[in-house]
Amino acid sequence: MRLFPRLLLWLFASLLSLGLVGLIAAAVAYAILSPGLPSVDTLRDVRLQVPLRVVTREGALIAEYGEQRRIPLEADALPPQLVQAFLAAEDDRFFDHPGVDYQGIARAVRHLLLTGEKGPGGSTITMQLARNFFLTRDQTFHRKAQEILLALQIERALSKQEILELYLNKIYLGQRAYGVGAAAQIYYGKGVDELDLAQIAMIAGLPKAPSAYNPIANPRRAEIRRAYVLDRMLAEGYITAEQYAEAVDAPLTAQVHASSVEVSAPYVAEMVRQTMVAQYGEDEAYSGGYVVRTTIDGRMQRAADQALRDGLRAYDHRRGYRGPEAQVALTGDEVSEDWEELLADYPRFGGLEAALVLAVDDDAQRARVWVRRHGEMELPFEAMAWARPYLRRTARGPAPEKVSDVLSVGDIIRVDRAAEVPQLAAVPAVEGALVAMDPENGALLALSGGFDYFRSSFNRAVQSRRQPGSAFKPFIYSAALAKGYSPASMLSDTPIVMHDESLETSWRPSNYSGRVYGPTRLREALVHSRNLASIRLLRNLGIEDTLEYLDALGFDTRRMPRGLSLALGSAEMTPLDLTAGYALFANGGFRVMPHFIDRVESAEGEVLFQARPPVACVECSHLQVQTDLQEETGGVNLRPVAESVMPATDAFLITNILQDVIQRGTGRAAARLGRSDLAGKTGTTNDGRDAWFVGYNSRIVAGVWVGFDNNDQLGPRETGGFTALPIWADFMEQALNGVPEAPPRQPEGLVTVRIDPEDGRRVRAGEGRSMFELFREDNLPDVTPRGGGGGAGSREQDIF
Repeated sequence: MRLFPRLLLWLFASLLSLGLVGLIAAAVAYAILSPGLPSVDTLRDVRLQVPLRVVTREGALIAEYGEQRRIPLEADALPPQLVQAFLAAEDDRFFDHPGVDYQGIARAVRHLLLTGEKGPGGSTITMQLARNFFLTRDQTFHRKAQEILLALQIERALSKQEILELYLNKIYLGQRAYGVGAAAQIYYGKGVDELDLAQIAMIAGLPKAPSAYNPIANPRRAEIRRAYVLDRMLAEGYITAEQYAEAVDAPLTAQVHASSVEVSAPYVAEMVRQTMVAQYGEDEAYSGGYVVRTTIDGRMQRAADQALRDGLRAYDHRRGYRGPEAQVALTGDEVSEDWEELLADYPRFGGLEAALVLAVDDDAQRARVWVRRHGEMELPFEAMAWARPYLRRTARGPAPEKVSDVLSVGDIIRVDRAAEVPQLAAVPAVEGALVAMDPENGALLALSGGFDYFRSSFNRAVQSRRQPGSAFKPFIYSAALAKGYSPASMLSDTPIVMHDESLETSWRPSNYSGRVYGPTRLREALVHSRNLASIRLLRNLGIEDTLEYLDALGFDTRRMPRGLSLALGSAEMTPLDLTAGYALFANGGFRVMPHFIDRVESAEGEVLFQARPPVACVECSHLQVQTDLQEETGGVNLRPVAESVMPATDAFLITNILQDVIQRGTGRAAARLGRSDLAGKTGTTNDGRDAWFVGYNSRIVAGVWVGFDNNDQLGPRETGGFTALPIWADFMEQALNGVPEAPPRQPEGLVTVRIDPEDGRRVRAGEGRSMFELFREDNLPDVTPRGGGGGAGSREQDIF
């Protein structure tokens, strides 16, 4: 009998020794592994990698940047059934174990002993969280040991709800989706609260193998995995048999839903992206979850894009059809998949779809085409009747009489499906830009840098420096007002030949019409864009004095020529530069800074940057800085006042003249808008390479440029008034829709005087033919006999 107690004692001692050895081994393992473990405290402050989002001023999405798509959700935003699905699929004992499921580990060890291979069953949600946040995915015992230790630490540091929230926001679920919020959006285009049971089970089945069970790439395997998750949910009592039966038989509805861009403004988005990368660095900018609220107005941006595209296509139609983009040989044996493959390299540009001509029928006067991603359709002859062949810049071929005059089988063409009847189209070779801004504070309201960003990312609105032509003349004429000229001052519009050092040649400028007009009032010279009068005016003002004046307005005069060609707009500048200059006339002479970012918010909604641009304010122009405003208003935090660089009287006089440009001058085409509060100026370079129109009222100033990137000529009659102005008018019609007229307020210091229209002298009522003109009250013309000199109205020195 003594043997049995001795055996028990030996067994107890052996177990105790094994236990001590185990404890010592665990302690040694902990001592070895723990220094390499990260601090769990960092989990409390962890910031999930969230893409950079760019939105309009209303909050509509413009663009999203970042490899990891993520929509972080708070714990109370996670539907209970979604949580249950993940628990059933990944960790049914989550609320019972301390971070490590010893039963699961035991199953995994037993599988290893029986098969000699690592098997399932050992990884809890907490361990997955540890691996996803801190560790590699290497399948090694060393990494697994670290994972176990870290999971235990996480459970001591965080609550179960906190762990679940982090896990469901962190886990990778395929298609670049991290977390359930992003997965719901990408696979189903929904929020998590809108998912049905079948969709929930599909997402919950993804953590095990996001690629293998991806419903987009492997729908059959994804369906099998979904059924497994539903089985587990039924077994755990989370769903009823009826719910299970309905969900397991539900069709697969997953498809890729890209982030839903609500306002297309890719040129603006790229400007924001570059700014954020410069400020925060590329990694931080793309993953920090920043939300950049721009100054862009979504409605105006859509109008700008549409107006510019319509205008560029209209120009392209006028010059003629340049033929198909490519020609491929068809055997007649191809099927739809072959046609799609042939069109794969021809993406949609400017709303125009690529299409392959399959058949041409002159008898029926129609063509059969395959439109990329839309299928087969017919184009009647009426859809291509416009397509006279392009011969050269100045000539087109005869009008087509039948379909085969335009199309051939195998042609890769463009189709405009947005028209009532689909039309043959072409991606224009000509380019353009449109900029609109708020003249009160410089906020950009809309910006389009070309026909289509994805065809050419070159942003012509801010990167292309071109000659503005006559659109620059208002600044020369405002310099004249600053030197004592008036709208009635007489200028000489007569021939001139001179050597211009900036051009290094003799120069014989002329008016666009080829005529000369002799003595001309300053108002008429600007309204009708008289080149000769403008050149003589600049010579009288002095080039250096004028450049100094322009520098004060905010122009970069270092880039400007030191010659009389400046009067005709030979200084190269961007559309944004010129448009910002016109804001001076619209706001009463205040220099405002163009800007496109209103504020930057962190992922948590904290405002990290808020724009506070100086604003134009005629009534408070004596208050130059914010602190002064605060003193005057009892501490109210008002914005700073912009610098006044032009007298309000001069800005109003130029605006008054530019209103005449629209009513009876080179901008008459804008009169169709039927508004009396619009002012603007056309611009066409002498060699016809650039066409401009910049116009405004007190609420919006907008500029349009049209030209070729290679600086080719636009062609005969393609002037600012004919080519650029219609784009501006189309935009302003939409931008000002429903906006009441807002005529500029006449500032103090201006008076209306009756003058003789022939020589600008002041006349008395009833003294022959007369008209009214505006003057600064300190700069009235003299009442002099006809033919006399002197006075502000008939400056004898202006006539030469």
